Amino acid sequence: MTQRLGIIGYPIGHSISPVFQQAGLDHLGIDATYEKWEVTPERVGEFVAGLRAPGSLGINITVPHKQAVIPFLDEVDEWATAAGAVNTIVNREGRLSGHNTDGPGFLRALLVETGYSPRGTRALILGAGGAARGILLALARGGVDSLVIANRTLERAESLAKLAKDNSVLAEAISLTKTDGSADALTQAAASANLIVNCTTVGMSHGPDEHGSPLSAAQIPASAIVNDLVYNPLKTPLLEEAAAAGATTLGGLHMLVYQGVLSFQMWTGRDAPVEVMLAAATAEMASRGA
Repeated sequence: MTQRLGIIGYPIGHSISPVFQQAGLDHLGIDATYEKWEVTPERVGEFVAGLRAPGSLGINITVPHKQAVIPFLDEVDEWATAAGAVNTIVNREGRLSGHNTDGPGFLRALLVETGYSPRGTRALILGAGGAARGILLALARGGVDSLVIANRTLERAESLAKLAKDNSVLAEAISLTKTDGSADALTQAAASANLIVNCTTVGMSHGPDEHGSPLSAAQIPASAIVNDLVYNPLKTPLLEEAAAAGATTLGGLHMLVYQGVLSFQMWTGRDAPVEVMLAAATAEMASRGA
């Protein structure tokens, strides 16, 4: 019997997860299909209940359902509990477990692609939304020495700084709005950072600031690693600025694929063909003109 996998969201048309996940399944000869389903918020519980059926291995979850699925699960692992969000559900004989592979996928992508390990380093996080929360927790668990969180709304940055401190990490909140004082604080934070992570939508295709960059080349040290979680376009304005500064760069497509790799391994019990999946994802984005 062909087994079922997929991803739910609302909307979901933009997702490229079916492309690289199916490529991985086909490469290993696993008899399974990976689809995408647009599920409205009021149908989440009904859809999750259907995952208990034989032949369903599980799903990925994207916005806006990462919190909404939690009440319908039998158990939620420690990573997902800390993040307050589930992006992977695994079905084991009708019992559903929730997981979050975003943070581990982020760290694995950085380690494999750039050699970065957070222990003892300084990081600058741009943005303070759900993605930034997951990144902060991953860095804290990885042993980062200190964090600066920069966000347009200072109160949200302060909330994440408190979360970092609760996890025994030195943290400071600053404004991302470029007034004279905040511009100086942002420049100083970037200058001392080993890792800079963009968790905002600045630079995203079709977004409100698709041609913008939260930092200029002059603000980025050549010694830094700059990871932009935006993956459309593949080379964002921030990554172009970072490359001009001589910094090491990593696009968001790698985190997307590596978090999917961890989900793949949970569902199948097999080592995922990472290079095959990365190549499929990259080709798909290139075909979309990213």
